[in-house]
Amino acid sequence: MKHLLISTLLTFSCATMPLSAANEKNGNSNASQQNISSARQTSKAFTAVAKKAMPAVVFIKVQGGAQPDEMGYPEGYQQNPFDYFGDDFFNRFFGYSPRGRQQQPPQQMSQGSGFIVSADGYIMTNAHVVKGADKITAVLNDGRELDAVLVGSDPHTDVAVIKIEGKNLPFLALGDSESMEICEWVIAIGSPFQLEASVTVGVISAKGRQNLRINDFEDFIQTDAAINPGNSGGPLLNLDSEVIGINTAIVSRSGGYMGIGFAIPSNMAKNIMTQIIDKGSVTRGFMGVSLQPVDKDIADAFGLEKPEGALVSEVVKDSPADKAGLKQGDVILEYNNIPIKSVGSFRNDISLMPPGSKVNLKVSRKGKMMTLPVTLGTAAEDKLSMGGAVQKLGLEVETLTPEKGRELGYNKGEEGVVITKIKPGSISARAGLRPGFLIQGINHKKITNVNEFNEALNELGNKNRVLLLVRQGNVTRFYSIKVE
Repeated sequence: MKHLLISTLLTFSCATMPLSAANEKNGNSNASQQNISSARQTSKAFTAVAKKAMPAVVFIKVQGGAQPDEMGYPEGYQQNPFDYFGDDFFNRFFGYSPRGRQQQPPQQMSQGSGFIVSADGYIMTNAHVVKGADKITAVLNDGRELDAVLVGSDPHTDVAVIKIEGKNLPFLALGDSESMEICEWVIAIGSPFQLEASVTVGVISAKGRQNLRINDFEDFIQTDAAINPGNSGGPLLNLDSEVIGINTAIVSRSGGYMGIGFAIPSNMAKNIMTQIIDKGSVTRGFMGVSLQPVDKDIADAFGLEKPEGALVSEVVKDSPADKAGLKQGDVILEYNNIPIKSVGSFRNDISLMPPGSKVNLKVSRKGKMMTLPVTLGTAAEDKLSMGGAVQKLGLEVETLTPEKGRELGYNKGEEGVVITKIKPGSISARAGLRPGFLIQGINHKKITNVNEFNEALNELGNKNRVLLLVRQGNVTRFYSIKVE
């Protein structure tokens, strides 16, 4: 009876509803329809992005790649614990699954994602996806599998460029990552767990993430779009189907998606890509200072009105900063009329400027404001950006330092690039080259550092033979190597 009474009251209430209440109900119904219509439009926007972008997203298969260590993890793989994440770690997207820790197959396979950026077949991906690759295969959305060559990579930013042969290929444009705002919609496409052309949607949850110890140069876009192992190197897109980031890493307790992913901003990646394609390597602006953030205590000690800028803790002797008159204890507040938001962002911006650029610094020195012009030098690169002819040679090198020279027994003042790794079975291995050998010349051109090594190899053009001047201990000899 009680239930019947309630039912009757409800029926009566509806039957005798005042006209104003009925209109209100109709208004709510109209609002609901509008919400559904709006949701459908948003859904169609995501669909449009996916349809346009997916043909240009590739699945990358790497043979060789990062070899596993004794624990079964790829060489160079590191767990990155953070106090504020407990035992969390940042998972690189090698897409690697060991088939057994006691016995490894002779050839390792890894996988990742990438996206075509030009109609003639240039592809962007992560450097860690193709690190140490003997063979790279790009699987297109239409099912075609094409051999790819490594044009170059930059481990400092984790950006790499590979290339396939083709014409009129679908490609994606790079957008302006700086113009993106927090909470804007983004779409991630890639091949998580080898599930090709997987699309996920989310928002930008933060920008300018630094000091995560993932890369040397960091300015990550943080997103909650689901990305997993295998997404690494794939695009993060805006609603205009433009790439605004390269998906790179995640924070996870489980090894999979937990709502926090990071992408290299497109503005940074574009700069690196252009240098790799044009020169085969990356050069960076160099100022020659060590910096630290200015907190409240530092600001009070240096008489600043508020915590801002970057404190110069050390000036490298004879560096551009030293020559410009910058001193220890100076506080850099602006560069080229741009306020310094953080030490990391300032360092990134300087490194992305070409050597020779002039930078005007606004500096506070003992309470006195001054402007110091600095002409940037070239940052010393001690490791090789692998690519092109280097990949075919099958070796890795780094600039010989005094410490390395003493370790290897070379005389003081020796210059060149020392071989750090030789791929088994490569043409360099067959020619008799070994780790520790010092390369001092290529085709009669003197080599003193990695940049000169890269430039000399880039000048080979269609030549299929390389003449190396190599020193081993106290013996110097020529090696003539045919590039296959």
